[in-house]
Amino acid sequence: MPKITIDENLCKGCELCVVACPKHIIALDNNRLNAKGYHPAGVTAPDDCIGCAFCATMCPDCAITVEK
Repeated sequence: MPKITIDENLCKGCELCVVACPKHIIALDNNRLNAKGYHPAGVTAPDDCIGCAFCATMCPDCAITVEK
């Protein structure tokens, strides 16, 4: 089963990963802020991940790692 890891301290909330995810399982956490003051991205349904790594490819800050 694929596993997505998001380094919340690197995330700037640009939402490129949210748009890139074909399963729509990534969303910004509007209830929290990271150390930089941004709403970090998070995985809402990790069991639905297909391991395509589109999110990691789109992330300009290399904050996302996908393990297959």
